[in-house]
Amino acid sequence: MPTVVVMDVSLSMTRPVPVEGTEEFQRKHLAAHGLTMLFEHMATNYKLEFTALVVFSSLWELMVPFTRDYNTLQEALSNMEDHDKTCLETALQGVSSVVQQEWGASIPSQIVLVTDGCLGIGRGSLQHSLSTLNQRNDSNRFPLPFPFVSKLYIMCMANLEELQSSDSLDCLERLIDLNNGEGQIFTIDGPLCLKNVQSMFGKLIDVAYTPFHAVLKCGNLSSDVQVFPRPESVILDEETDPMPKSINTDLEVVGFIDIADISSPPVLSRHLVLPIALNKEGDEVGTSLTDDIEDENSANQIAGKIPNFCVLLHGSLKVEGMVALVQLGAFTLVGKNTSSGTHIRCQRKSLWGRRQQESFPFAAQV
Repeated sequence: MPTVVVMDVSLSMTRPVPVEGTEEFQRKHLAAHGLTMLFEHMATNYKLEFTALVVFSSLWELMVPFTRDYNTLQEALSNMEDHDKTCLETALQGVSSVVQQEWGASIPSQIVLVTDGCLGIGRGSLQHSLSTLNQRNDSNRFPLPFPFVSKLYIMCMANLEELQSSDSLDCLERLIDLNNGEGQIFTIDGPLCLKNVQSMFGKLIDVAYTPFHAVLKCGNLSSDVQVFPRPESVILDEETDPMPKSINTDLEVVGFIDIADISSPPVLSRHLVLPIALNKEGDEVGTSLTDDIEDENSANQIAGKIPNFCVLLHGSLKVEGMVALVQLGAFTLVGKNTSSGTHIRCQRKSLWGRRQQESFPFAAQV
């Protein structure tokens, strides 16, 4: 699930924030500090995520196209220039363009919008955009909802009291509503300082960027795996069963089927299933990046010498041309071998059909 970070570089982001005992910070510095924390976390724990950086004021600019190089993203944070007024509608149009150009409209995306809650003035402001929603036609429609499935996370460089003193909070909540209710607004708890900004971005990480670890089992064989991106709860039938269903952390293989018999069933979402290598002490050595190249190579060599059921299953499915079926409560996980590896996808039982999909080396698809 690709991520677009949208950074506000309007003049209001240069407003000073007094921090005791240190030099004076601006709100854009707090935002850059929080994004640096997010990028460092993703580089270590969510390193397969493709991330792009977009900056905006009255216009938008793609600073960094989709990449997994988080050093490049962090360097770009220090090269951002200040511009004029805020125009959130322009920024959202830019996000829609960037995502569709790279991924089309079929891949779900996550949007992280970083702003200070100042929504612009006059024509082009968010208040003006929202007030004219009913006066638009297809040629100048508001960007939300996006043509693709998305979650919109709004990171406010302001506390709740500051937002409530104007109509900023109501307007931002309206954005979430227009995005089909998918997303969340985060505000700073207490005074504006580095510690509270870290706390706010930590909440975002807990919600959207925490790795999903599970155990893949087949009889007496098992393997620790990471499902990427983390699977979301889904509602299978709003009328008969409106309760959200979540994937269990125990992935039990219940059978196998010939690859020719399963064809290409419909999927809800796509995921990679990655083996997690453990050393003798039980510490993970196969899912994190290390700063020292020699340490990383050493960890990879250790991981390569430890037998892993996930790797065995992949090789077996490829050789035999078979598909593994895994029961996940209300779901069935399907592992499908291709020339490039093994597909694994999650689907509702008894839902069979045809749908074109992409090739992932050992991937899980819901």
